[in-house]
Amino acid sequence: LVHKLSDTSIGTNAFTAPVIWRGLTSRSRIDQLCNSKAMAASSTDVPGDDPLFQYIVLRRDLQEKMGWPLGSLVAQGAHAAVAAIAEHILSDPDTQAYVAADAVDSMHKAVLEVKGEAQLLNLSRKLTGEGVAHKLWIEQPEGIPTCLATKPTIKSSLSPHFKKCSLSSWHAPKPKKLVE
Repeated sequence: LVHKLSDTSIGTNAFTAPVIWRGLTSRSRIDQLCNSKAMAASSTDVPGDDPLFQYIVLRRDLQEKMGWPLGSLVAQGAHAAVAAIAEHILSDPDTQAYVAADAVDSMHKAVLEVKGEAQLLNLSRKLTGEGVAHKLWIEQPEGIPTCLATKPTIKSSLSPHFKKCSLSSWHAPKPKKLVE
């Protein structure tokens, strides 16, 4: 993201209008971030091979019981991951390092799943209570909590919070029972 924004085409969209982000043009914001020491750090520079990591947790029931297509679930995870980064990019050195130009090709993520909405909301409450920064994504306008994503953080400090989650995999929708 950042390295693409710092080339000659940055700060404009297809119509050559400046891209505005939180009141600043992307060019000026990226220039500020790229000049910070945190931005120069790489996620692979962490001592003891403890990389920066981002966890994404999806709801399994959206596939199995509600029949959501794979693309919709991928989009939900992407929304949450980008939102978690956007909310911390200006103030958090780990987030800045995670999206640094020399680190974007070595990002670490784990996509996990919980059984349903209750488990997702419970996990979000626990993370909030334990000070783990994350974004609970609520699909609008329906108001459906679909997933959450952490801000990029050292893996060893994140992984204990996700021990009860399973690695996400595709679950075909379960056939609906016919009422006779």
